[in-house]
Amino acid sequence: MPIAFAYTLIVLLIITSILLTLLILLHRGKGGGMSSMFGGGVTSSLAGSSVAEKNLDRYTVLVGIVWFACIVGLGLWLKTTQGGS
Repeated sequence: MPIAFAYTLIVLLIITSILLTLLILLHRGKGGGMSSMFGGGVTSSLAGSSVAEKNLDRYTVLVGIVWFACIVGLGLWLKTTQGGS
């Protein structure tokens, strides 16, 4: 496989890592923990409807799957470039 494939996966991995971090931080806290320390109780009334939460969950799962696929793809690319040993 060409080196451009690896660079594409690395760029995609960086973008999905940042997106995944931001999407996880957008989730509403379920009470207690770190989210309530940083004002989670104040933002819970601003979270909106359950449709927004469901869409946020879907986007988070989708970005997580793409992130995981990038990790697996880079691992397979590395294995094939090292001779498969």
